This record gives sequence, C-alpha cells and structure tokens, in this order.
Amino acid sequence: MTHEQRAIEMSSQEIAALLSSHEALTAQHAALQQEFAAVKRTLEWFQKQLFGRKSERRIVDEGDVQFSLGEAFAQVPVDAPLPTKKVEAHERRTRQKQPLEAAVSETGLRFTDVAPVEEIRLDAPETQGLSADQYELIDEKVSYKLAQEAGAYVVLKYVRPVVKLKSEQRLVSAPMPPAVLDKSFADVSFLAGMLVDKFVYHQPLYRQHQKLEHNGIRVSRGLLTQSVQRAIGLLEPIVEAQTESILMGEVLAIDETPTRAGRKAKGKMNTGYFWPIHGDRDEVIFPFFANRKHANVDKLLNGFEGVVLSDGYAAYHQYAERLAAGPSPPQVIHAHCWTHWRRMFLKAEALEPQRVGQVLDFIALLYRHETVIRECELEGEAVVAYREQHSRPVVNALFDWLAEQQHDRALLPADEFTAALNFGLKHRASFEVFLSHANVVLDTNHLERALRVIPMGRNYAEFRIMRSSRNESCGLGAFALRY
Repeated sequence: MTHEQRAIEMSSQEIAALLSSHEALTAQHAALQQEFAAVKRTLEWFQKQLFGRKSERRIVDEGDVQFSLGEAFAQVPVDAPLPTKKVEAHERRTRQKQPLEAAVSETGLRFTDVAPVEEIRLDAPETQGLSADQYELIDEKVSYKLAQEAGAYVVLKYVRPVVKLKSEQRLVSAPMPPAVLDKSFADVSFLAGMLVDKFVYHQPLYRQHQKLEHNGIRVSRGLLTQSVQRAIGLLEPIVEAQTESILMGEVLAIDETPTRAGRKAKGKMNTGYFWPIHGDRDEVIFPFFANRKHANVDKLLNGFEGVVLSDGYAAYHQYAERLAAGPSPPQVIHAHCWTHWRRMFLKAEALEPQRVGQVLDFIALLYRHETVIRECELEGEAVVAYREQHSRPVVNALFDWLAEQQHDRALLPADEFTAALNFGLKHRASFEVFLSHANVVLDTNHLERALRVIPMGRNYAEFRIMRSSRNESCGLGAFALRY
C-alpha cells in the first residue's frame, strides 16, 4: 500500500495525531542539531587549545594554489630567451642589531655596566721572565665570554669584638646593622631575591629550597614560607601608594582572573580571584578577593572618577549605572573592550564565516587608525579630532550593518553570532567612549600583558601563603593586596 492510499484511508484524528507527532519530531531534530553544533564548537575549541594557534592575529589567505615542482618551468619553451629587466645601481644598508641601552660593547656579547665583570689578564708567553724594560705595551685585545658561578648565595659573617673599657669597667660591642625583619636569618638582599625568583621568574619555594641545599645551605621550607609572608607585609605601603595613584588617574583598566587560594579540603584548594587594575601612569596592582561578587567592584573603585575600561563582565557596567542614578553621582564612565567583543565574534566564525569576516574587517580598520595615531604621536584634542574624522564613520557603519543583520530571520537566537551582535548593539555607547576621550584605548591588551604573570605562576600557588589574614598581601609581583 502506497503512502497516498494510506492517507486516503486515515481518519481525521489519525492525521492530526500524525501531524502532531511530526511537529514534535521536527522540534526534537532542531534541538538535537543545535546541541550537536554546540558540542562540535566545544570540541573545536579544545582542539584549538591543544593543537591550534594561540595568537588572535588573522592570516590573510592569498589562495590555495600551489605549484608542483617544475610546473612553472614547463610552461616556458626551451628556446625562449630569459626575460630581463634593467636594475638601477643602489646601495644596500647593512642590517644592524637592536641597540642595547648603556651597553659596554655593541658587538659580540652585549651587556650593560650593571653586569659584574671579572677581569682575567693573559700575558704573552714570550714575555715570561722578561723585565718591563725589555718589551713595550702597544695595545690590548679584549674578548668577552659569559660564565656562571657555582652559587649566588653568600653567608654574611658579622664579627663584633667585645671589649672592656677599663675606665668604665663595662663591656661594649658594635650593634648589628638594622634589618628589615626582626630576629630573621635573612638579609634584605636574600628576601628581595626570593620574592623576585618566586613571583617574577615563577620559581616556587621548593625549588629555591633545593637550590640552597645544592649550595650547602640548610634552611627549612617552613622558614622560607614565613619569610615570604613577612616580606610581603613590608610591601603593603607600596601597594597602597600605587592604589591611591591609580584611583587619582583619569582612566583605568580592570579585569579579573581566577587562581587557587586557600585550602578547601585535603588535597583541594579554593578558587579565588585577582582583580588587576592598570592605571594611566603605567602602574599595576593585583588586589585579591575570595570570590567574584559584584560588591568587590565597589571596594576596588571607591573614590575613582573617570573612565573604567573592562571586558564584558556585567559588574562594571552595573556599577557605573548605579552611580549615575545616585543623588550626587561621581563622574564614572564605563568603556567596553573591543578585543573581548571581537573574541565573541571569533567563536561564531565556523558558523558565520562571511558575517564574522565583515565584522573583523571593520575592527581591523579601527586598529589601523590607532596605529596612525601612535606613529604620528598625536595627543589630546588632535587624537579626538582624528578619531572623529576617521574612526567614527567606521563605528557608525559597523553598528548600522549589525542593525541590519539583526533583522535577518536566518539567524537563530541561540547562535553565538547573534549573542555577540546583540551584546554590541546593547552596549554601543560603551564601545564609543574612546571616540571622545583621547586617553582611552580600544582594548585592555596592556592589562592582559601585565597579568600574564598570574596564569604563568598559577600552578605554584602555596595555600600557606594565600590563606593569610585579612590585611595581608597575597604577594604577586609585590603588588597584590588582599581585602
């Protein structure tokens, strides 16, 4: 029996039930397609993280045409004369190495006067046994080689003679030089070096402990940890001064990044958050909070008036809106980072390559204008005027194009491209802040470069340090303050 014959014999109730079942299966199929697409995007993301390029720089595809060996030569007749062209005479400039500021030597091994130099004098074998009047020094040949000593640690031995003053009948001795830490074995140079090795060069304390033992010095690991804690406390005035300086500026960039901090259970650690802040005087601090609550923004930005540049985390935008609705609001303007918005579109590139490519072209043009501003060394009103003439038309064209795409019914509400599109249209005013503020940049890349030390040293976190008291610094690059 054919489908047509079965349809003729079916009753209206059976047809309605069949249509209802078909609609349910169609909806289920569409849901499974969306779920499959989401899983596929997740898999592609993991593959990119493991095997793909980490750089966000786009490589222009100039075509996939590739000649095989000898293919180009096969098109030229054997007897055909080789093409020639006239080349005018010219002088080619030799390539120079990047100059090293205050370098002792510009060739070979380059180093500054900060590097320690040990001079080794090698006399000619022919002069051995001769007196100074039997030869004449004409010149000196100087060569440099890089060497390494067995260890960089030195034990300072203070010898203080105890003498008796006969006239006063009392014993006296020289006092010990003042130390930064009372009753501590560590000199200030050792404390500074230990902090730099741990938080700048990501060398955990257990490795430093091994290095000490290899140099014949026995110190307990617990004592090293305590010394780090006490030394970090001495840096709090620096952090407080930098915090005050940043909040007095006109523009700051802020972000948050997770880190392991504090013991959660045996073998497990809690997740805390650094909230790095970059000021317009090129200063960076790394405040620490145990969570990612919006209330932390109020504590961090209390007293600041100016432009807050951040990613898409809603806490910053809501903070600016909440202050603007107050009785006497401070002048706080929230600006969104264009790089983070760009990454939202990159996630949708596999599904909407043409649309995403169009958006990336718009953003790339904005960055080319910023390059011109830097190369021409424009400042103040000149920057605003240039952006008004060149960047604003690009921004207007981008948002007009996005508004047109928003009405395209082919875009599904759950698509990542749609999410990025709606996010940009919703926060258009925040993305346009840089047009009217000369000292506001397009992105928070400068802050991300500064906080790179956090993920690089994330695996070296020590809960004994991070679970310190309320006002104790958490010690990242000597600029981390815990609230």
